[in-house]
Parts: sequence; structure tokens; C-alpha cells
Amino acid sequence: MKHTLTWIVGPTDDPHRIPSKFVPATVPGAVQLDWARAYGWPQTEYDPDLSKYAWMEDAFWLYRATLDWLPPAGQRVFFVCQGVDYRCEVRLEGRALHAQEGMFTPIELDITDLAPIGATLEVLVFPAPKSHDAPADRTQANQSCKPAVAYGWDFHPRLIPLGIWDDAYLEARPATHIRAAELTYALSDDFSRADLALDVALSQMPDAGMRLRWQIVAPNGEVVHEQLVTPDAAMIRLRHEAHQPALWWPHDHGDQPLYTSLIELWAADGEAIDRRQARFGFRRVRLVTHPTQWQEIAPYDFPKGRHTSPITLEVNGWRIFARGTNWVTPSLFPGALAEAHYREQLALVKAAHMNIVRCWGGANVQKEAFFDLCDELGIMVWQEFPLACNRYEGTPAYLRVLDQESRAIIRRVRRHPSLALWCGGNELFNDWSRMTDQDLALRLLDRNCYDLDPHTPFLMTSPAMGMVHGGYFFRNPKSVEVYQYFAESRATAYTEFGVPALADVEVLRQIIPAEELWPPRPGTQWETRHAFRAWMPDSWLDLPTLEDYFGPIADLESLVACAQWLQSEGLKTIYEEARRQKPTCAMALCWVLNEPWPTAANNSLISWPTRPKPALHAVAQACRPVLASARIPKFSWRAGENLSVQLFMLNDSPDPLVPGYVDVWLETEAGRLTIGDWRFEGGAANENIAGPTLDVILPAMQAARFTLGLDVVGKPEWSSRYELLFRRA
Repeated sequence: MKHTLTWIVGPTDDPHRIPSKFVPATVPGAVQLDWARAYGWPQTEYDPDLSKYAWMEDAFWLYRATLDWLPPAGQRVFFVCQGVDYRCEVRLEGRALHAQEGMFTPIELDITDLAPIGATLEVLVFPAPKSHDAPADRTQANQSCKPAVAYGWDFHPRLIPLGIWDDAYLEARPATHIRAAELTYALSDDFSRADLALDVALSQMPDAGMRLRWQIVAPNGEVVHEQLVTPDAAMIRLRHEAHQPALWWPHDHGDQPLYTSLIELWAADGEAIDRRQARFGFRRVRLVTHPTQWQEIAPYDFPKGRHTSPITLEVNGWRIFARGTNWVTPSLFPGALAEAHYREQLALVKAAHMNIVRCWGGANVQKEAFFDLCDELGIMVWQEFPLACNRYEGTPAYLRVLDQESRAIIRRVRRHPSLALWCGGNELFNDWSRMTDQDLALRLLDRNCYDLDPHTPFLMTSPAMGMVHGGYFFRNPKSVEVYQYFAESRATAYTEFGVPALADVEVLRQIIPAEELWPPRPGTQWETRHAFRAWMPDSWLDLPTLEDYFGPIADLESLVACAQWLQSEGLKTIYEEARRQKPTCAMALCWVLNEPWPTAANNSLISWPTRPKPALHAVAQACRPVLASARIPKFSWRAGENLSVQLFMLNDSPDPLVPGYVDVWLETEAGRLTIGDWRFEGGAANENIAGPTLDVILPAMQAARFTLGLDVVGKPEWSSRYELLFRRA
């Protein structure tokens, strides 16, 4: 039985001094939101001046609630808090009960004998952790497990949330209750059998006559296992051997059957006095090498060590090409997120034919609802620990918190079948981080994943050897387009890449004052909203590239249309090129799906909160499990040039490819021009077919845009379109 508390919160500069002002607090949430609400400030996402929040990151914040609830007779009262961001102390009537650093470790305190009606419960939240005072950037997070994104990023303003960010409540429990119930399993090599173990921890030695009943409920509601035991200790392990378990698959390869494990504690009279239940799914995930990796030639014929990291996902024995995206926190304030926020965005992921999201290490680990939805939707999760773009020194204090936090994260997430791999963090083997696999923080994370979740793969960082991050623009610094430099690349995985674009005109009108709206220029809300100087001087608007392709642009609507056109075609090109490089290449994950607040321009596929850009549709076309694909030399064309198109049938599906016929054509304002055709033979499941190269001399055109079309006869769902630029001058 749970009871919701009513909270107030206030700031103070001294942890021993009571705040002079309290305001109503929403839990879960953030102190910044409570303060802004109380003073009538604009909605944070649309506030043009976030500097008013700066002082809050350095204040202590005291939450208070009055204990106004009596549990049923014989029950004990626990204060349960799923997460405080970031360091806290819990007090009751001024007495310190618990102190903790770390936002992912839950708190459970038995306050039965300490909590008379009317007593005051307090949670003191400390200032944001900073390893140094200046510079005020992400490096301040390099000695804490606080997600670094809040300290400022090229898509996230500096706004460091603090407060009770996950559920907090009182709970009545019997004196003897189930403290924990952890289910693990191992699948046989042929997937015909699963050996399950349920470790049950009781709060104390059970009374005489108490019993435990364990049930496993199949996806159809049938009870497929029931076991009744009399526990003789506070810790007990139950075992079960399941035959022919239904396997969980990514949505593009099969179904997502979810079982339920239910454990009940019965009193001597047969009454069920406590219970725990959790959904789970049977699956085996491995990271394996690509087929020819061990045969790559080493210089001088010396014995060869592994020089690229295994990065091909194998699910239930089946190699799966990972088509997906990077996921950042959908809000500046993770505490404000609820199941509905996750559902909207994950529905877009699945609709775009993506089968994986990489939960980037710069952001927080998402709430439980996120993983539940990924389980249901068949979306794999690449989960990183909260390390990103910093050198995390292995000091004893830092390692102690990292050990505590990582164990809490692993224990919470490991039961989810959607979990595909653990990763130490983002870009740790780079010049700006300078970590290696010998750093104690990464060795600790590897150990904890092995100890607590040995059957889920662990990757030290992304990118590792063989993988790449980037590029992030339509053209690289040498003005080479994505069409060329991705075709020349030979990476094993593209785990970050992007092309920037403006948000829709309606979004821009909401976040930029009318007097600053046109033309875009630095020093205005365009810069505040990351169109200029967010990373490089011209990012993320990249106006020089737009004007190079399209000339002087006359109005906002045209500017938006041009930028979104480049993003759509650029991302489509990268996804398809990565897939063409299978099986050496095994992943294509764009940077990035979402954003935590409305930006004027960046690499996201959706504007905050869930407004798709046209590029999301283009990515969905490129991520269809089966499609006809064209390798195109470039984006911009003139009359008389030879357009050379190499054809492919891309197949990431578990089904063989049936023979077919592709009709290739150009569409201009003058009508349709047939280029040629290709009759392809059938192919094996999960294998591409390379086709011929067709050529056409481009005619003169009046319009600035023309279409290359690939029609698969009788299979319109496999057909493709490419929108290219025609220059008359």
C-alpha cells in the first residue's frame, strides 16, 4: 500500500539553515520547475533568458513533507525514493537518517518507529557537483556520475536540474516482506530450454508456516509454472527449467512475447501478505565479429591480434543489422518525463523501421517506463553509463559512487529483453577524453556488468576501433559530400552521423522574436537556440553550405525548405550506404532522434517535444527492411553531366528475397525519362544483392529539383525516390 506525500521546497545557502521561502513542489520533478511555476516564469522551453536559473545550481534545496498517514495495524512504514538528483540527505524531525551521492540508486528507509503523525520528513538536495569552478562546461562533471549534458552541449543549454526526479512515497509493508526478487536465466545453445533462477530476499527470517508461491505466466495469460515452498531462511533461490520458451525479437524480426514472474509471500493462514512481479522475455544477445574480420591481412606476416571491436549484433543466433538512432533526454528536466512522453517518441522510432536506440552516455538513464515500452515495441536498447567526453579520473571517491550507481542501473535494467548491450560511455577513447581500457572506471564497469549481467554484451566506449562517429554536416571540412565520403568509408559501424536542418517555420516563430526572425544572425535568439556557434561558428544553421547550393535565399520559408531538403537526402544516403556495406558494416545510428528543448537548428529528426522534421520520413524510407537502393555520386547536377547510378536490393529481413524487376527513371518538369531496368534473381535472407550501373546524360531543365525513381514492379513498398538538385548556371 502506497501513500503520496505533499511536498514543499525552498533554497538556502547553508545546509543547516532553514530556507526563508518555500514553494509547492511537484514530485517527481525538479526544483527549477517548482520555483519557476511559483513565480510565474515562462515555460522553460520557450523562455528567451535561462540565465535566471544559473544561481539555482549552486544552492542547497530543502524538500519538506508532513507525515499524515497511519499504515494498517501491524504494518511497517517505509520511505521509498526512486531517485534524487544528485546528492542528498534524508532527515526526519531534524535527525539525519541517510546520506547519498548519485541519482540512480533508490532509497528505502524503515521509519516506523521514528515517524509519529505530524512529523516532518526532509530531503536536502546539495548543489550540483563541480570538480572545478571554471570553465563552466561539461568538464565540471568529470568526477561525478551526474550526466554531463546538463552542463551545456551543442544541443542543450546549460541548465543543471536538481531535486527528487523519480517517484517518492510512503509504503506500508508487513514486518516480514519480500525485499527483492531477482530473476535470471540462461538459454541453451539451441534455444529449446531456459534455466531460470529466482533469488528471493525476505526482510527477516520467515515465521513458522509462511510459504512462497512462484508463478510464471505466459504471454497469453496461462500459468506455465507454479511452485510452492516453505522458506527456511531470509534468502532463498528457486529454480525452474522451461522448455520451448517463446523468444523475444526486435520488431523487424519477430514477435515480442513477454512473460510475467510473480512471487507471493503467504502467511501461515494462507493469506497473501506481499507480492512482487516483473515482466521479462527470453532472448540471447551477443556482439560478434563480421564474417571476414579474422582474415584481414596483417603487415609483415606477424601473428595478428584483434584490431577492430566486434560490433555485429546477434539476437537468438541471427545476425541483425542495427538501423537506429541516438537518444538524448527528451526534456531539460528528466524528472518531468512520464510514460506518455516516451510512448510518443518511441512510436516514431518504430514507425521509422528503426530497431535500436542508443541511450547516449551524456544523458540520464531513462525511467522504467522507457524500457517497458521498448520491450513491448521490439526496440533494442544500447545503454551507456553516465560518462561522456571527459577524462573520468579513477579517484577512490569517484569509483565508490560509480560502483554504487552502476550496480543500481544494472540491477534495474537487466531484466528487460530490449536491453541489447551495455557501454561504458560516449567518446572516451578520443583526444578530448584520453581514456583507455586500462582506466579504472571502465574496468570497474566491465566487472560490474560481468558480475550482474554476464550474458549481455559490454562495449568499453563508442566509437571503439573500427567504428566511427561523424560526420555531422552535409559536406565535410573539405567540401566533400556525404555521397562520396561515406561511399569511400569502410567502418564496421556508424554509431553517430548527422546532417543539420532548421526546425519548421512554426517552431521558429515560437522561439525567436519577430524582430529577430529574418535574417538569421549571431548575437540573437538564433544563436541562443543553437543556429550559430553551438559547436563550430556556422553550426547548426550552416548558412554557407545552403547559400553555396541554393544561392541567396529570400525568405524564412525557403531557408527552412532548403535545409530540410539537405537533411532528408543526406541522411537517406548515409543509411543506405551503411547498409550497402553489410556485412562488414553492422550498424547505422544517426545523431540524433530528439532534443530536450526547441532549437532553431540541429541534427535532430524531431523538434521538441515530438514534431517530426521531413527527414524522419526520409530515414523511414531508408530503414525499410527491404528496398531498392541507388548509389548516387553527388547531390548537385547540371545539363550534359553523366548521372551514373549503381543499383542494389537491400535486405535486412529474416526472409529470402524473391526475384523481381526494377524500373529506373528520372522525373523532370518535362515528364518521365526512362534510364533502364534491372531484373534481379532471388537472394538469401538478410543478404543484399548488388546490381548493374546505369548511366544517363542529364537534359536541360527549368526546375531546380528532379527525381530519381526506382520502381520494383509488383512491390511498391520496396520502391525508392531521390530528390536531387539541378543547377541551370
